[in-house]
Amino acid sequence: MKTRRHFLETTALATCLPHWMASANPLASKKPHHPAKAKRVIFLFMNGGPSHHETFDWKPELASISENSPRMLAPQLKFRPSGQSGLMISEAFPEVAKHADELCLLNGMKIGTNGHHQAVVRLHTGNEMFVRPSLGSWTVYGLGSEAEDLPGFITINPIANLGGAGNYGSAFLPASYQGTRISGGAGSVPNLRNERLTTADQQSQLDFINRANSRLKDRLPGNPEFEGVIQSYEMAFKMQTSIPETFDLKSESDATFAMYGINDGLTSGFGTQCLMARRLAEKGVRFIQLTSNGW
Repeated sequence: MKTRRHFLETTALATCLPHWMASANPLASKKPHHPAKAKRVIFLFMNGGPSHHETFDWKPELASISENSPRMLAPQLKFRPSGQSGLMISEAFPEVAKHADELCLLNGMKIGTNGHHQAVVRLHTGNEMFVRPSLGSWTVYGLGSEAEDLPGFITINPIANLGGAGNYGSAFLPASYQGTRISGGAGSVPNLRNERLTTADQQSQLDFINRANSRLKDRLPGNPEFEGVIQSYEMAFKMQTSIPETFDLKSESDATFAMYGINDGLTSGFGTQCLMARRLAEKGVRFIQLTSNGW
């Protein structure tokens, strides 16, 4: 005899079935609501940079005010109109100024806190008071990723303080949308490879784990988390090959190294990150974040 509880359970499962089927591969590329001009995001988080008054935020009245108020300091660098748009850019960035017509500057940003920790968390998640998904997590959640053997969201050399992993976490979104941390110098992922096992042994281990998870999924239908666990193991195994191939910079020319400033001790660290980001974008990774901690 069908009970009321059985009826509610079966109808609920039927209602959720389309969603579960669609979420079988949470990182699969999704069709946006509107045609998109941009396919990738490379987010340069340069913490501890110079004042906006000396870089991209032109305030012509500040100079005249500073003459009458000792508490107001005028910009120490000159601004010049750049490109056909006449975008005002500091003389500190002559090379950036050459690309003025390709830039969009948002000078209306503000924050209601003076604390660096809170400001960094708010920048990445939109809220410093409550745990929220990061910008990269929302991007991959909404658009998916075109990379088959790499995560959709990768963060290179993130800072451990000022929010830490929360700056690239997925919060209440599934864990598959959180950022994967990679070191900036060697392009390595912590604990990616088990050095005690050969590749063949790891493949056998992965097959065994996936069979066990698949049987558990069949016994407990209606739980998409099992599929997510299976895919996370498979992705980790694929990354053992894809990560070294992607970050092997030996194939790059000397001209490319010079263009990214990799041969210069002052710029080699961040230049290497930028080159790694380009290679990740070419592989189809949707969201790549770089970090330069200038404090």
